[in-house]
Amino acid sequence: MLKQQNVPRHVAIIMDGNGRWAQRQGEARVFGHHSGATRVREVVETAGNMGVDYLTLYAFSEENWRRPDEEVSALFSLLITYLKGEVERLHENGVRLKSIGNIDRLPVDCQEWLKHVEVRTANNQGLTLVLALSYGARSDIVRACQSLAADVKNGLLDPSQIDEALLHSRLSTSLLPEPDLLIRTSGEQRLSNFLLWEMAYTEFYFTQVHWPDFSKEDFAAALSVYAERERRFGGLITP
Repeated sequence: MLKQQNVPRHVAIIMDGNGRWAQRQGEARVFGHHSGATRVREVVETAGNMGVDYLTLYAFSEENWRRPDEEVSALFSLLITYLKGEVERLHENGVRLKSIGNIDRLPVDCQEWLKHVEVRTANNQGLTLVLALSYGARSDIVRACQSLAADVKNGLLDPSQIDEALLHSRLSTSLLPEPDLLIRTSGEQRLSNFLLWEMAYTEFYFTQVHWPDFSKEDFAAALSVYAERERRFGGLITP
């Protein structure tokens, strides 16, 4: 068991490899997404039990809209099934659900279920589960800059007042602490337009394990590796 001071407060995960996992078994890509959904429950419960405060899952990126319509439709159907089936379990476990991204672009029934679960779990004090849906970090930064530019144009803000803290306050992640640890499954080693501003000093953990095979033991192993890291944030560690 890790000491609490060594547990990352905020873990972000790129849940990669569902489609490739399925294809290697001779199944359709959608089968991989269904199998991966079962891992979400396990990882959410494990994160809460290990003392993680925030868990952000990259569930659907802006770029994912380019996938075949059949796959996109199946992904949103799976999301609704997850929300319907997990809302009471999340609530009973004290988990609070949040979402970031261009939520207005999602199918209406997805938006309604997200809102329902967010309201149902709003007062919970345990793990905060954040679903990044139709999310792109570059777009989020652009929208933040547009917001600041509008305030400057309307005389509400002087350009000299704009600093990192003010820009951060306009991002969809403004109420979240910066991620301490990023986990990406399936062997890929890139950020894929995920939390680019927020991960300036995040520790990265890449694993060859595909998301449908990513177990609570794999999650615990990632946190154990994190606990051995020295985080200097650009400074030096005093001997």
